[in-house]
Amino acid sequence: MKEVLKTIIREFHSGKIPKPLKREIILPSDTYKVVTVTGPRRAGKTYLLFQYILELIKKGTPIEKILYINLEDERLDLTLKTLDLILQSYRELYPDIHLNECYFFFDEVQNIDGWERFIRRVYDTVTKNIFITGSNSKLFGEEIASSMRGRTIKYEVFPLNFREFIRFKAFDFDEDRDLYSSEKRAKLIQLFNEYMIYGGFPEVAFLEEVLKIRTLQEYFEVMLYKDMAERYQIKDTILLKYFLKRLAENVGKFFSVHKVYNELKSQGIKAGKDTLYKYLDFAEASYMVKLLKKHYKSVIKTEFGEKKIYLIDTGLLNSIKLFEKKDYGVLLENLIFKEIFSWTKNIICFKEKKECDFLVDNKIAIQVCFDVRDSLTLKREIAGLKEACKYFNLKQGYIITYDYKDTIKEDGINILILPGYEIFMANNPITP
Repeated sequence: MKEVLKTIIREFHSGKIPKPLKREIILPSDTYKVVTVTGPRRAGKTYLLFQYILELIKKGTPIEKILYINLEDERLDLTLKTLDLILQSYRELYPDIHLNECYFFFDEVQNIDGWERFIRRVYDTVTKNIFITGSNSKLFGEEIASSMRGRTIKYEVFPLNFREFIRFKAFDFDEDRDLYSSEKRAKLIQLFNEYMIYGGFPEVAFLEEVLKIRTLQEYFEVMLYKDMAERYQIKDTILLKYFLKRLAENVGKFFSVHKVYNELKSQGIKAGKDTLYKYLDFAEASYMVKLLKKHYKSVIKTEFGEKKIYLIDTGLLNSIKLFEKKDYGVLLENLIFKEIFSWTKNIICFKEKKECDFLVDNKIAIQVCFDVRDSLTLKREIAGLKEACKYFNLKQGYIITYDYKDTIKEDGINILILPGYEIFMANNPITP
């Protein structure tokens, strides 16, 4: 195994590090903490590490003082007991380098059971310059919290936001000036449509249209089989796949495990309700879905009450469930949720007599509707928004559409109707 590890280490040092397109998230330096980067597969965690490594080299750090190991490399067959072979191999390659001066990067570290004990030992006895990535939010949260006890700083990397997406597409757009150019705005809307349908996974942004959905379906399969079935030792992958597809079919709705349980039972399929709840937990931990809590007066009810389902990426959603144009409102709502979730985790939905899609920081009420040009549709959206604004004593609310813009005032509430691409382009798009 040492020979394999030495080969991998030297390949990195003698090879060319890919130059990534910069993301908005920037990893910190000299924190003396373990920098933890989590997020869904293929969202750009590895390239964020490469971005940091290139900055180190630019500032004068010799590449030999940088150790990068991808723990998903098929040549590796490491366990907790053999992880120390990485350090031994590195020392044998570079006996004159002091390890406390080195930077260690361990990619997809969750593949090794007990990895947190190894990382803790390296942190305590070898170097404080440690960066790790993983694709399981709850696994990292629980294991890091118990083993590192405040010695970590965590970052989450999600698929590209819209600003990053158009930068990856090499489209230069000045939001203060180019919104008034019909040609530039038309191109922006075209890219927004592509972003809504195919999502923001970096690789997908560069693929031909015919390959986009096929690639996203492969992402779904990897999440299903590797991040869930393999990690949690799920044998009935047919049931798991059916359950995940039911999640996709219920995006933007309150999801009922009990309802799915009854559906399966009526078809003569045995599936315990506890099993289905575990599947839901696994799907969230693997960054496939996010659950949105509903507002209740009771904190306990808010935590344990019914929740809405959203996927982490609209392209992933579109690869699981085919959407016709008449259903694009679901894609837009999922897209807005993902964008807001990247700003703040303090987001809930509101439902009393009427429903309001999102309430952010208890200060900003947001409805999402693909097209409000129909008077009945607009009336319905305003009714839900007004109820939420009155409940939380807000003087302003938002309706986010695909491409329509207007301002309305009703019952003392200022209602701003904005196209999705406009709020995505601004740095502080929505304020109380």
